[in-house]
Order: sequence, then C-alpha cells, then structure tokens
Amino acid sequence: MADWIAIATWEWGQTAVRTAAPLLQQGKTALDAALAGAQAVEDDPKVHSVGYGAIGNSIGTVSLDACVMDGKTMGCGAVAGVENIRHVAALARKVMEKTPHNLLVGLGAQQFALQNGFPLQTLITPECVALWEKKQPREGGSGPQKAPMPELAHNHDTVSVLARDSQGNLAGVCTTSGLSYKLPGRVGDSPLIGHGLYVDNTAGAAGGTGIGEEIIRINGSFSIVESMRAGKSAQEACEIAIRRVHALAARRGVHPSEVSFIALDKNGQVGNACTPDAKFVYAVTRPSGVELLKGKVIQHNE
Repeated sequence: MADWIAIATWEWGQTAVRTAAPLLQQGKTALDAALAGAQAVEDDPKVHSVGYGAIGNSIGTVSLDACVMDGKTMGCGAVAGVENIRHVAALARKVMEKTPHNLLVGLGAQQFALQNGFPLQTLITPECVALWEKKQPREGGSGPQKAPMPELAHNHDTVSVLARDSQGNLAGVCTTSGLSYKLPGRVGDSPLIGHGLYVDNTAGAAGGTGIGEEIIRINGSFSIVESMRAGKSAQEACEIAIRRVHALAARRGVHPSEVSFIALDKNGQVGNACTPDAKFVYAVTRPSGVELLKGKVIQHNE
C-alpha cells in the first residue's frame, strides 16, 4: 500500500489536513478525506473567504463556489453562485454523483441542494458583517463603493485540498466565497474544472488560490497537471504556471496579481509556487505528521 498524503492552501489548510489525516490513515478514499477537510474549513466562521462567516460581495451577499474531482474516475462536479447553503463542496460531489452534469449555478444549484437534503442556512455572522462594513472599498474613504474591478479586492484565500490515499488514488476539492466585494454574479476559477482544480491519477493533481481571473487566463490547474504528464516534477510544474502568470501580466502592462498553486504528482511528491505578493503558506500531512510551509516565491524575471 502506498503512503498517503494531503495538502491544502493557507493557514487553515492545517484544519483541512488534520481532518483528512485520520480518514486517510483508516484507508478511506482520497475524495472522502479531501472533502472532509474542505468542509471543516467551510464550517469555521473565522475563515472569511470560505463558507460560513465569509465576507460578502459588493452588495453584502455571500455566495459560494466549489468543485470536486476524482482522479481515478475523472468524475467531477461543481456549483457556483450558491447562497444560503453552507456545505457547497459536498453539494458539488452530489452534482458529480447524481447528475449527468458538471456544473450547476445560482438558484438551480440551491434547488438541487434542497432536493438532496441540504438545509437553508444563513452564512452571515456579526463578525463578517462588521468586517464587510469596515473594509469595503470607497471613493476617498467615504461615499459610494468602488466596483472591485479592475483593482480586485483582497481576501481571495480559497481553500484547495489535494489528497492521495493508501491505494494511490488522487482527489481534490476547491471551495470559496470568491473575492470579497465582487460584483454579484462573478464566478472565478474555483468551481471551474481545469482552472481552480484538476486531478488525474495518471499524471497528478493541482489546485489554485488567488485572483481567479489570472488563474483562468492560464488554465492554471490543468496546465500544471499536463506539465507533470509531460515529465516535469510537481515543483517544476507549479513554477512554470506562475511564470505564465507573470508573462501575461507583463503583456498587459500590469503588476502580477496574487496567485498560488499546490500540486501532487502521481507518486505523491509535492509542489507549490506563488507570486511575490501572495504571502502564501500551505499545510501538508503525512503519516509522520503535519507541517505548515512557506510558499516558494517566483519573481517576474525568473
């Protein structure tokens, strides 16, 4: 049996991988473990960019996005723009398992959730409302809100969780509330298979976090997995993707946005890379324990 491993983005990735670890230790599937880890972060009201307690969009509404992918079967499912449903990663798995579709959005996704036993819940907490009021972008510090584009608001710390189980199978989950103060209806990379997440047992798994618009431009997670398929290590593949982010930013004459990636190759080797402003950290769990590690910064001229 192969050694198991799970990795996840950001400090709260520790919550995700600590939740995933005992399941992997017990021989549960990579998808079960990754989903349990992601859901633990969705339930944490102190994480303001995922699930319950997230900071809202430009009108104060919290809408969630998520996707899942099984590297053994290449099954995948996703939801986007979902309001009042807390466990959207689990809902994405239901889309994968119970429908012929890959992606449901908005009210249709919410209706599907209710049909499958997900309760309607408020996602807003007093703390996240206070933060929304305090940090919302304003012209000159007062007056009407500025649209969050093109200078996208911070707080885009999506949790992506990748796992390899004791059978050597890979899976991943990506869940987020998207950019704080985003325009209503905006969808980033997180629920889009091949952008925020891509998993294939025959090559590897990758997940992203940061400004989704930049990740979408380079087909981020898919490009990393395909680099691994072509023989690059997980580390090399992540660095190549960040260099592409830099290159496209230079072509547009803008400063590179905050983007980070994590990856697992088919043998469970880890990779990561980020742009300089990301201040990225990620968590890893193996049978030997849990680590929180700093992301590898790739400068624009590397």
